[in-house]
Amino acid sequence: MKVSDLKNAFAEISKVITENKDYLIELDQQNGDGDLGISMSSGFSAVASNLQDLEETDFGKTFMSCSSTFNEAAPSSLGTILSFGMMGMAKALKGKEEANMPDMAEAMEQGLAKIMDKAKSKPGEKTILDALCPGVEALKANNGADKKAAAKAAYDAAAAGSESTKGMRSVHGRAAYYGEKSIGLLDGGSVVGKLIFEGIYNYCCK
Repeated sequence: MKVSDLKNAFAEISKVITENKDYLIELDQQNGDGDLGISMSSGFSAVASNLQDLEETDFGKTFMSCSSTFNEAAPSSLGTILSFGMMGMAKALKGKEEANMPDMAEAMEQGLAKIMDKAKSKPGEKTILDALCPGVEALKANNGADKKAAAKAAYDAAAAGSESTKGMRSVHGRAAYYGEKSIGLLDGGSVVGKLIFEGIYNYCCK
């Protein structure tokens, strides 16, 4: 995989996020301010657009550019969180002009570590991590398989992780104010995590 492939992967992620923008807005209106779909669509669209014109070949520098672009285009708590994740990936991939599936899975794991450190959060707290963490774990566990099979396993794990947030109580952000009332609701951030892996899977099917 080269940076040129990354451009296509982000294009697929942007597409699926934008297709689900209204759904994300609806989910966020349950216990948030309702801007989730707008900020995520704007953020991923900006990154995908920026990558089309970027001539950088270093994965590390590319992900740093993605982080900056996303943070500016998606001024929200989740936008900041995902920007941290991209920064973590940038550090893991610094100096690489080619990356295989194990490289990307390791970089994603480093990105998650960055998110958990900066956001002071962990899986089980009804956040995007409940989709991203199982997705990355599945990707690592299947990195010996072909990329389509590995991506499908990751998507399935992320989808199951997102669904599991219905049984969780929100402890972060505005949703935390709803306390016990948040139990039974699907977390919008976790759906974003699921959609990211759906976009990756769609890219791998090309």
